[in-house]
Amino acid sequence: MLGPGVRVADRMDVMGLRKAMTAQGPGAGPGTGPAEDAVPLLPRTVVLVGLMGAGKSAIGRRLATRLHLPFRDADTEIEAAAGCTIAEIFARDGEPVFRSVERRIITRLVKDEPVHILATGGGAFMDPETRAAIRQHGVSVWLRAELDVLVARTARRTHRPILNQGDPHTILGRLMEQRYPVYAEADLTVVSDERPPDVTVELVIDALEAHFGVQLPHRQPQGQTQGQGNAQRGGRPGKPDAPKTDAAKTDTAKTDAP
Repeated sequence: MLGPGVRVADRMDVMGLRKAMTAQGPGAGPGTGPAEDAVPLLPRTVVLVGLMGAGKSAIGRRLATRLHLPFRDADTEIEAAAGCTIAEIFARDGEPVFRSVERRIITRLVKDEPVHILATGGGAFMDPETRAAIRQHGVSVWLRAELDVLVARTARRTHRPILNQGDPHTILGRLMEQRYPVYAEADLTVVSDERPPDVTVELVIDALEAHFGVQLPHRQPQGQTQGQGNAQRGGRPGKPDAPKTDAAKTDTAKTDAP
């Protein structure tokens, strides 16, 4: 918690952005990649963008595991750097301060940190400077979900304050109108629908392969050995994947940044 009268920006200046962001280490937290010194399969950090309920954290963790990369959540990094929750930052310092902090954290992650998978808050990509930093140093992937899918997924959670301000269907619909034209500027777009999360991960991997011209690990088809499955799909041998679970249920109960 921040002491009385201490602004988030001041706290971050004292403790140092880099120290705050790397306190847990690149392999810390659920769903992170295993080895810090592993050779990355991708040349740039993959930045997942989209509305709350699109599956950024759930898909991001699975993707990081598949590609043997660390997983980072921008909202978690912001809270670690600030020493308080995102809701407290908004209440204490307002949205302009929060967006400034968010911009600095994301820019540092994509510019200075080793290649990883990064999930961002719903409003992060709306900031022009944040968007420019992602474009320059990373590759953005928009997880595009339809309204009914978003409503169904977010209805299972009670930790999203922005949806407690009225009818979630109306609020999400309004956010879609405002944000989808900007999300469409992402480097890649992948549909996040009602299919199992592993299907969405496969689609992201396909898109990354086409974008970078590389071969990445694909999920092993049933009835084949690991080597056979990857040989037929053209990917590199990868780790066995975690059992299938619903994307919304695998996401941690965190407060999404608006």
